[in-house]
Amino acid sequence: MIPAIVLAAGMSTRMGCPKALLPLTETDTFASRIVRTFFEAGVDDVIVVLGHEADAVATSLVASGVAVRFVVNEAYETGQFSSVLRGLNAIDRPGVAAMLLTLVDVPLVSATTIRAVVERYRITHAPIVRPVRQNEHGHPVLIDRSLFPLIRAADPSTGLKPIVRGHVSTAGDVALDDPGAFLDIDTPEEYRQAILKSLNP
Repeated sequence: MIPAIVLAAGMSTRMGCPKALLPLTETDTFASRIVRTFFEAGVDDVIVVLGHEADAVATSLVASGVAVRFVVNEAYETGQFSSVLRGLNAIDRPGVAAMLLTLVDVPLVSATTIRAVVERYRITHAPIVRPVRQNEHGHPVLIDRSLFPLIRAADPSTGLKPIVRGHVSTAGDVALDDPGAFLDIDTPEEYRQAILKSLNP
């Protein structure tokens, strides 16, 4: 089993409102689109980690009809890594081989990309598998369960990044031309440019 974790607990300070609730199409928000994409890719266990405006985000996802699990990170103000740990504890159980991790900020990744990341892992068993495009790396990131103890023991001030950087490999880097896998939407201007086009083609 390879469950997915969507980090959606942050305060979205630069955006000015919760990114998880922003409309992406007439029927989907950032959060519901990501969850639907994971399901489309064949991932049947998706956890959304909530924090800021948790009730509103949960209500929105339930109304969208996606069958997703929620966990609440009460310590979300301490930073993103606390949400990683909360999600990891929610998905870690016997039979889990790895986890997929993504941000609510990256709503346009395709199901094809997710399938390609999972397939590369099944072929290589690389500890970290991620989409790459030239010098960029995107989402989702697949993390093998052998790294779970390192994550739990990590320094919260540095978080997940040193673990990922220390275990990337040629085998785990999947060259993909999916703009959505590399598009991190953080500001109102980025939202207007990237998302309003999809609402008003």
